[in-house]
Amino acid sequence: MGRTYFGTDGIRGRANGKKLNAAVAMKVGQAAGSHFVRGDHRHRVVIGKDTRLSGYMMENALVAGFTSVGMDVIMTGPLPTPAVALLTREMRADLGVMISASHNKFGDNGIKLFGPDGFKLSDADEEAIERAMGQEQVLAEGDAIGRARRIEDARGRYIHAVKRALPSDCRLDHLKIVVDCANGAAYNVTPTAIWELGAEVIAMGVSPNGTNINDGVGSTALDAIKARVVEEGADIGIALDGDADRLIVIDEKGEEVDGDQIMALIGSRWHAKGLLKGGGVVATVMSNLGLERFLHGEGLELVRTKVGDRYVLEAMKAGGYNVGGEQSGHMILLDHATTGDGTIAAMQVLAAMVRTGKPASELLHLFDPVPQLLKNVRYEAGDPLDAQAVKDVIAAAENELDGKGRLVIRKSGTEPLIRVMAEGDDEGQVERVVDTICDAVREVA
Repeated sequence: MGRTYFGTDGIRGRANGKKLNAAVAMKVGQAAGSHFVRGDHRHRVVIGKDTRLSGYMMENALVAGFTSVGMDVIMTGPLPTPAVALLTREMRADLGVMISASHNKFGDNGIKLFGPDGFKLSDADEEAIERAMGQEQVLAEGDAIGRARRIEDARGRYIHAVKRALPSDCRLDHLKIVVDCANGAAYNVTPTAIWELGAEVIAMGVSPNGTNINDGVGSTALDAIKARVVEEGADIGIALDGDADRLIVIDEKGEEVDGDQIMALIGSRWHAKGLLKGGGVVATVMSNLGLERFLHGEGLELVRTKVGDRYVLEAMKAGGYNVGGEQSGHMILLDHATTGDGTIAAMQVLAAMVRTGKPASELLHLFDPVPQLLKNVRYEAGDPLDAQAVKDVIAAAENELDGKGRLVIRKSGTEPLIRVMAEGDDEGQVERVVDTICDAVREVA
């Protein structure tokens, strides 16, 4: 069925826009609450949020929806997405909700739902909830109406889980670490956890005011943390996004380290210790060919999925893998978390620095990325990829790159854009291939 609300990562849109407002949030609460009310026990839902101004509005509307169908609500306040997933499972809740638009600016917001196992909902569950949003729900009466309360120890629970992801005999003493929390959900927990493990922490992006989330800071705006790492003479920089499910590392030289290098490090080290499951790592079609070649050299495979951490997770669960992620920084480590967790991934990197004594620039440069180029072409209507002229150009490009590179062409799931990505050993060839395809798309668009 077609979806009006749910996309590849829950519901996301402009706060107070047509797709996402208080009325819609209340419907989500009623529909999701009704869907997960099973049996005669007292049902409960955990609700967390990031630091957006609209989070207050969305939270209150969701609470009204859930309590009206008989669900008790536990509110955590600002907390990373992976923390909400963790608490949903640990507190034996029937459902978890994260109010966040991740790396988007403050004007957007979103609703992510987790099942009682702490994993994001299946397509079937989301479709059932979307259908129910168009129907009247049976409301609770009398003392069956849900209660709502805030808990004060949510941050402490998550900090404990983060610290537990580091080997018990591994401390971060003598490391100077810049931690950029994007003025988002991790502004309190991540610097605290790293400091408690012994590091000297220089925190930035930790003064949220409701409108400055992801504004010039965080994993999608790296200039500030790059400069700070060099200025402070820090050993490493840790950059998270607004809901802290994404990690980008900055080495001591101020250079960016993306998710591909992080996956290479974690996958190879876990393999050497006998901890890696499935015989490889799961990533998306956007991960660099250099990562694939590196893993093959280690006797490991790279399983590729569509773009989106939910597809990575599905492949991990289906194939028994415990390390996966995206080039953009989503890191899923199933031994420690049920969803992407930037802080826990950072702990694996920091542990490797301590164990090896190597600087970040050496430790996190395990392969030379193959030249890669991504360009977007906007279109007005129809599907340019159906045009025979475009198909012919794509076929010719695939022939040219055969054995020497890769070509990935896909439609954006959120905008009318065609994304054209190519990579190969010859940078000039890659650029020519991408430009030729983009020109062909523009002609029919």
